[in-house]
Amino acid sequence: MTSDKEIVSRVGQLVSSDASRDEVLQYAVGVLKKERAHYNWVGIYLLEGNTLVLHNYEGKPTEHTHIPVGKGVCGVAVAQGTNQIVGDVTRLDNYLACSAETRAEIVVLIRRDGQILGQIDIDSDLENAFTDEDESLLGDVADLLGRRL
Repeated sequence: MTSDKEIVSRVGQLVSSDASRDEVLQYAVGVLKKERAHYNWVGIYLLEGNTLVLHNYEGKPTEHTHIPVGKGVCGVAVAQGTNQIVGDVTRLDNYLACSAETRAEIVVLIRRDGQILGQIDIDSDLENAFTDEDESLLGDVADLLGRRL
């Protein structure tokens, strides 16, 4: 398994290159999905007005390509301005399921100068799959992506 530091370094190299925004975002979701077996679905939503719009993802297709702020785990993260870690999504009333197999979700906000630009959203088929270490890794990646958005 590739270390968190190596993943961050690889994303950072692409952020600092002349790669397009789309190439950077697609690389980020790809490396996270590939390097962490418990990341079953990895996506990046960008905030456009009061709607989160899915830009890049790896995993099963989802119908949730546009999520209003305040709706579901993703929308609540933006509305509250805080990252979200949900150990068991089946216990949530407002959960927007991307897959029937999903049990856990983590959402880490992408910001620049304090402004929310989007988020990294990850689903796992394992209950309680995400830890503070996952949040730290994703926070570092989100900080890098914030420089390119």
